[in-house]
Amino acid sequence: MRAVDADPLVNSPATVGAALARGAATLAAAGVASARVDAEWLLAAVLDVPRGRLLTDPDRALDADITARYARALERRATREPLQHILGSQAFRDIVVRVGPEAMVPRPETEALVEWALALLPGVLSPVVVDVGAGSGCIACAIAAERPAARVVALEISPAAAALARANAAALGLEARVTVVESDLFAALGGLRADLIVANPPYLPSAVIETLPPEVSRFDPRLSLDGGADGLDVIRRLVTGARARLAAAGALVIETAGGAQASAAAALLREAGFADVATRADLAGVERFVAGVEREP
Repeated sequence: MRAVDADPLVNSPATVGAALARGAATLAAAGVASARVDAEWLLAAVLDVPRGRLLTDPDRALDADITARYARALERRATREPLQHILGSQAFRDIVVRVGPEAMVPRPETEALVEWALALLPGVLSPVVVDVGAGSGCIACAIAAERPAARVVALEISPAAAALARANAAALGLEARVTVVESDLFAALGGLRADLIVANPPYLPSAVIETLPPEVSRFDPRLSLDGGADGLDVIRRLVTGARARLAAAGALVIETAGGAQASAAAALLREAGFADVATRADLAGVERFVAGVEREP
């Protein structure tokens, strides 16, 4: 990766406008598609101001400490470390969660998964939700934040990711209703039955991962990405085990890679005996999400 030449930025008088121009050029040269936007986010974080404030004061002078910290942030981003790792957080629906190398960075399309999950949540007095493969805890915490009566159990196989999810639940004041359990899928769930199971499982075919942008292939945990040869290994196990964990009329909703994989996942749900199996499109119009309902006895 091309290293950032920080000396000109650090050793010469700098303004917001000049620093942004140099930062955008540096990141563009490193192959960052959103170079200008990322440069703005990084400088805003160093200055501790809203990003929009930068555009209103381009002639603001930057002292040596600010320029040095900005140069270090640019160096990290130029290695293709995710912007969210450098900033330390990511907005997700109505909450903000801490992120890092412990878990996959939350994606905007997963917000649509939560939207559908909430719509499928039965209108019972105190619904129980199980989030399988919780990662940062973004799904579990968003559901708990938007449904105050819900109790959420977040299952996560990675101890590091589970610790991050617990920290996010605590930071959001949701630890009383979001319980994070280290578990390989449902193994540690016991006899609990859920009114809703939601999952964003590993669904990428193994061979695809190395072809993805470095922000994903090098920095997202492989455990959160790799779904085996066809991407369906974890989804198969998830669908097979889900019906025994659902209350009557409970729903299972899953994120997939979309397209043909969504159709294949829908077929798995039908074969497993789920009713009302359907797919739903993501923000780009790709059929990505799959859901089914446990038949009432």
